[in-house]
Parts: sequence; C-alpha cells; structure tokens
Amino acid sequence: MRITRKQAAAAFVAVAALGLSACGGGGGGGQAGEGEPELSNAALGGIAEESDEKGGTLKFGLAGEWGDTVDPGETYYGYSWDMLRNYARSLVMFKTEPGEAGVELTPDLAEDLGESSDGGRTWTYTLKEGLKFEDGSPITAQDVKYAVLRSTDKQTFPNGPAYFEGLLDLPENYQGPYKTPDVNTDQAIETPDERTIVFKLKQPFAGFDYLAQLPQTAPVPEDKDTGTRYKDHVISSGPYMFDGEFDPTNGFTLVRNPNWDAATDPNRKALPDEMTVQLNMDPDDVDNQIIAGTLDVDIAGTGVQPAALPKVLQQADLRERADNPTLARLWYSSINPTVAPLDDIECRKAVMYAMSPTSYQNAYGGEYAGGAIATTILPPMIPGYEDFDLYGFKDNPNGQEDKATEALEACGQPDGFEFKVAYRAERPKEKATAEAFQQSLEKVGITATPEPLPEGDYFSATCGLPSYVVENNIGICVNGWGADWPDGYGFLSQIVDSRVIRDTGGSSNTSVRIPEVDDMIDEALVEQDEDTRNAMWGAIDKRVMEEAVIFPGVYAKAVLLRSQNATNVFVNESFGYYDYTAMGVKPE
Repeated sequence: MRITRKQAAAAFVAVAALGLSACGGGGGGGQAGEGEPELSNAALGGIAEESDEKGGTLKFGLAGEWGDTVDPGETYYGYSWDMLRNYARSLVMFKTEPGEAGVELTPDLAEDLGESSDGGRTWTYTLKEGLKFEDGSPITAQDVKYAVLRSTDKQTFPNGPAYFEGLLDLPENYQGPYKTPDVNTDQAIETPDERTIVFKLKQPFAGFDYLAQLPQTAPVPEDKDTGTRYKDHVISSGPYMFDGEFDPTNGFTLVRNPNWDAATDPNRKALPDEMTVQLNMDPDDVDNQIIAGTLDVDIAGTGVQPAALPKVLQQADLRERADNPTLARLWYSSINPTVAPLDDIECRKAVMYAMSPTSYQNAYGGEYAGGAIATTILPPMIPGYEDFDLYGFKDNPNGQEDKATEALEACGQPDGFEFKVAYRAERPKEKATAEAFQQSLEKVGITATPEPLPEGDYFSATCGLPSYVVENNIGICVNGWGADWPDGYGFLSQIVDSRVIRDTGGSSNTSVRIPEVDDMIDEALVEQDEDTRNAMWGAIDKRVMEEAVIFPGVYAKAVLLRSQNATNVFVNESFGYYDYTAMGVKPE
C-alpha cells in the first residue's frame, strides 16, 4: 500500500499507474490480434468525440434490475460507483481523465489528499468551503462522519465494502448509529469543526486515501437519513440529483442539482442536462439500441453480447465506436467448501481439473472479447501479480479428465456427485459459464446443474448468504471482481479474507475461509516496504489457489460500444470502462 503523507501517497499512485500501463491497461489492451479487425480504440488513452458542449439527455441501459443499490453506504457494483459520482461526492476521487491519470487520486470534497500523522494511524481532511446538498443546506464534516459510521452497520447495509469497520478504532461492540446512537465514536472519527474530519485507525495504513475515495465517504445528512429507505432518494452532493424516487426495477432519471457549485468541483464537467437509466432490458436489446442510437451506453460495462459482437467487428461504422480495453478485473467462479462433498479439497480439485479453461474463455467471448485464460486471482496489471499456474490451465486448455478422475477417487467419490452452479440470470455470459461447467464436469460424472438467480440480491440473499448456499446445494457461484483500487489489498481483501463473510449475507467472498490467509493479509497491511508488500500479495494469491476454492476463469477484456450521439468518451482505468461522469451527448 501507499506510504506517509500526501506526497508519498501520490507517488505510490504513480507507481501503480505505471504498473497498469505496462501490462496493457490502456491503449495497448485494445490491439487486435492477427486476423482480427481493428477497433478504433479512440477512447483508450484519449478522448473520443471530445466536447465541452452542454445539454441533452445521456441515455443508459441495463439488463435486469440495478445490481445492488444507489445508497453510497452500501453500493458495491462497479457501474454503480461510476454512476454515483454524478450525484455523490466523496472526500477524494480518481481523476476523471483518460489513460494513466485515471488511477491517480485527486481531492473532491476535501481541499487536498489526507494529512497523515501518528505513524499512519491518523488521517485528517479539510472540506472545501461553500459545499451544499441539493436542498441548499451546507455539507459538513459531521455529515461525512455520519455517512461512514452508518455504513459500518452491516445488518442494515450488508452489501458495501467492509474496510472502515475493520480499520477504524471503533468502540467495542459498536453497531452503527441506528442500534448504538449514544456511543461516543470520537476515538475513531473526530470532527473538531464543521470542515475538519480526523480518522483514527487501529494500526497504520499508508493507503488511507484509497478508503477516502470510497462512496461511503459521500456525506449523508442525519436528519434526512431514512435507513434502508434512503436509497429511494439519496440527497445529492454532486452536479445531478434524483428526479423523484429511485426505481430499481424500471429505471431512474438524474437532473441538474441547482445547488451544486462548479467552482468547488473541477473534476466534473456536468455536460448533459439529464441522464436516464432504463432497467430490466433484454441484454441483446441494449446492444441493438446502442447500435441504433436510441441508447448511448450499456451501463454494466461488461461489453457487447455474443449476438452483437460479429456485427460490431464487421461493420466499419461500429468499429469506429468500439473500444477493447484490458480490465483490472477477473471473471471467476467461487467453489464453495461448505457444500459437501466440496468440503474435501480433492473433490474441489476434481472440479478444477475437469473444467475446460477454453470453454470458460469462450463463454465470455473468446480471448479478444472476453480475455486471456487466468491462472491466478490477481490480474497481471495489479502490483503483486506473480505468474504461476498450479493446475496447468495453459498447457491443458480443454481440461484434464485423467487428473479429475484421480481426484474423485482420492475424495471417495469415484462415481461423481451433484451440485448447482449459480449465476446472475440477467447475464448471458454467466449463463454460458454455468453451462460450460455443466458440460465439462459431466465428462467425469459430476452433475453441475445451472441455477439462475436474480442479480439484485445475488450477494445479499443467495450466493453471498452462507446458509442459502448450503441449504440449496450451491457448489459454485459464478462471480466477477474488479479492484477497489489498483493494488493487492484493494483487489484481494474483500474476496479472500474470511472475516468479511457475514451470516447475514452481503459479502463478495463466498468461498475463501482460510485463517492463514487472514493472518497473511494482516501482515501485508502493515508492511512498509513496497516490494516486500507486493510479494506478500502474490503469496496470498498462491495460497488461496492451493485450496481450490476459486476457479480463476479469465483476465477480463471487453468490447465496449458507444452510440453515435455520445461525446467526451474515454475509458477510466480505475473502472475499466467508460467514465460516466465525463460523458456528454451531441445536440439534437
């Protein structure tokens, strides 16, 4: 992670940016292979249809319902974070710029990056003057403190990141402002005045600015908080606000916030007059409407569907509007060791060997549109990545039936066994992945039945709920993960630390329960030498892979498509897809 005071933190980010670009996170990731058509890739490392013209309606579409929530205290989908920056401002943020700059941090509500003291245990931020909510009331440090504290209540908000409750020096048995409203929390967060907020940690953490960019630091006025219903109308601190209530089923509209002051916000151009998000669409219809120009972008950012891909690659006008970034993301599947007989490592290894890596890759569109076969959890562009292949995926891309059969014998299941492969019903690529598991595993006698589940509560009520997984024989959960920020901790901690798994659901980790890995994370977290720390993340990656609780799938790529109406389009490397805060539309 990244070192003491603002200057050192900025230097660390620069190192991370160099690591990303060296591994093809920018323009290099979009190069076509031999015999493949060249996409324009104008939005990789540069700006396509650059414009400062304001006005019009920017139109987004999404297959299925909204993935989680728009509440800054709980949201955890990448596209939700990208869109959130239009209506919620955090203490700091990733720059809204193309290329390497997109993984650099810059102040947002705060005047500067954090000031560190006490050996990295204390971090202080000063808010800018003149900040206001959509109703004209001032944004204060107390609003930021309240927002962070409410997000630590994982019974009320199960889906959000779990960094703050793990790192802040919170009082023992503190359960958030709803359940323990009278507890003094100044030992964890202090607000000596309306513009100063001081975070106090249990142990040094040089990368705290990365926590300060999380949506959980977006201010929430306590007198307007309605708990789980706050998502119905989040009180805006950004250039746009909700027009009426958020509807997770049908969609929503963002309109200009009259109390947003551009003078306090150099990061956002706020080009469109409004933004609309249409939900519960058919995935192929999203692509077709972008091609036709009745939608401008698929907000999911996972790339066009297989049905549209040939058309995009073959038509010159569509290739001009397409980009092929390599992402800091892994499309993987969790193998749940709580589901018998997958509680036996040899049975899990049977799954690892029987599954065809090529069929996984093809489910996501092949190497060009889906990504390279993965052998690790860390993608190559994340510092700490180590190139290893414990299960011989690269040398055996079609699977290894002989080794799978040996593993079944070793775990006492020579005739195979049965379980379900869960996937998000709204995602065709995940369905294809589940079917690929079914076809590969049946060759060795394992019956893996695809099980579609709604995306909206996939982590809170089904795959992320431990009791549901066991009771419903969910042996595999098809999954995906992008870095919360570009280093080993920002990528690994929320998917391999067993302490983020909650009985109430909501964790992104459904399968990794290794106490040794928890200890390794704690050791890496306080290691001050960058090279040593990065090597520790690589060791954690290898230790998790040894337990056969994750099938790594593919290092993600995507063919992104934008409409002919979209302007000021670029891939923000902190997200791996288009920057929804920067985009505009051509005048009608």
